[in-house]
Amino acid sequence: MTTPQKQAAANKALLQWVFADLAAGQGQPFLDMLAEDVVWHVEGSTGWSRSYQGKSAVKASLLKPLHAVLDGPNRLSASRFIAEADCVVVQARGNGRTKAGESYCNSYCMIFRLRDGRVVEITEYADTALIERVLGPPQVAAESAAARA
Repeated sequence: MTTPQKQAAANKALLQWVFADLAAGQGQPFLDMLAEDVVWHVEGSTGWSRSYQGKSAVKASLLKPLHAVLDGPNRLSASRFIAEADCVVVQARGNGRTKAGESYCNSYCMIFRLRDGRVVEITEYADTALIERVLGPPQVAAESAAARA
């Protein structure tokens, strides 16, 4: 039987590994660890702020519009991991640039809940004023990408 301490240590190690890849610009391991029924809550009151239900919705409605605005990966470098049972809190800093040439370096606090080595819930806190100013609403991001194609 796995103790809550061992579970916390395993979850923390998994996220440390994934964030090392994110810092290097590799997003696939992060996508691979999302459960099909993941729920991603983006806190705040921007056009991006809502709950994305399911991996397909996360990819289509959150990540795809984000990638439409960014010129390359948003490299996330984590500075702190705090784990307890099935939850891991990650403090991170993004380093990205938009296709318009504007810097997008946001600060994040993300709470991950894991089950069987997969992320089933994320609650994300970030600088929402920066999100609105630099990214704009997600539908505009998708329309801009379509217009450029």
